[in-house]
Amino acid sequence: MRFVVATHGHCFDGLSSAVVFSRLMQQLGATGASFEYRTCGYGSGQARAEDKLFTAEENAILDYRFSPSEKLTWYFDHHRTAFGSEADREVFEARRSSGQFFFDAAYSSCTKLIADIGRERFGVDFSDLGELVKWADLVDSARFASPEDAVSRTSPIMQLVSVVEHYGDDAFFKELVPELLRRPLAEVAASKAVTNRYKPLGKKHERFVARVKQKSERLGRVVFVDLTESVLESVGKFVTYALFPDSVYSVVVGLLKNGPKISVGYNPWSGRPLDTDISAICARYGGGGHPVVGGISFPAAALDEARRVARSIATELNGEVAGAA
Repeated sequence: MRFVVATHGHCFDGLSSAVVFSRLMQQLGATGASFEYRTCGYGSGQARAEDKLFTAEENAILDYRFSPSEKLTWYFDHHRTAFGSEADREVFEARRSSGQFFFDAAYSSCTKLIADIGRERFGVDFSDLGELVKWADLVDSARFASPEDAVSRTSPIMQLVSVVEHYGDDAFFKELVPELLRRPLAEVAASKAVTNRYKPLGKKHERFVARVKQKSERLGRVVFVDLTESVLESVGKFVTYALFPDSVYSVVVGLLKNGPKISVGYNPWSGRPLDTDISAICARYGGGGHPVVGGISFPAAALDEARRVARSIATELNGEVAGAA
């Protein structure tokens, strides 16, 4: 038997979801199956989880927007923006009774959703993957004790998170998923396959922090950062919250190799309540995410549009009317 597993690429939750799903399938009888991992994204040039990708007997989407393809046999996601249209949602609901289609926006990570469903519905023991599930949920929900902890890369596991975010394509997942299935998370994080890849990222991360500090602009309770003057060599979540701990929201527009991207987030350490659904804002511009974090990708030629949208979102999050005097 052969599986195609389409999962969120360059994402620690996407990688961890692939690991837990693979273990679930193996425990359900697919012991001799082969797994092909396809990393998907929303930016220009990135693969989409769509019909042409599904070439196996079993095809799964994890931690990514739903596809109504008739070839799809498994689905797990937790994003509020999982369904591109009401018609897609209706297809999902019609297939839910198969017992292989799962969606729950209350979950803070797709990895934990798969692990809980696997344990509660199928009786699978994931105890040896407990640390992986815990860290995937911590990272995706940003439940760190402080923004400094979220930004710090002293932990080998947080270094692995950076490596996944930077190198996490098909080839990387093909290499790392089997390793995480057979070795403890801490052991994989300390392996040369990870540490050698992280070495150049440490300096890049420092330069990214310096750029954010230089380019940050306060708009009331919002930190707005325009990093589009040159292509980013590294990205890092939560940096604005460490630099501006009293900020409530951040809007960062950066230029990636595939085109501009806007990242919007709520600062959980601000002491102020969340009063806006960020996923709903991002969905208006073709993006998605969660109530506390979201993103929007643009074609390479739409740089000016990305800048305009980013500033408009920052203005909205600050409670102003875009374009007002």
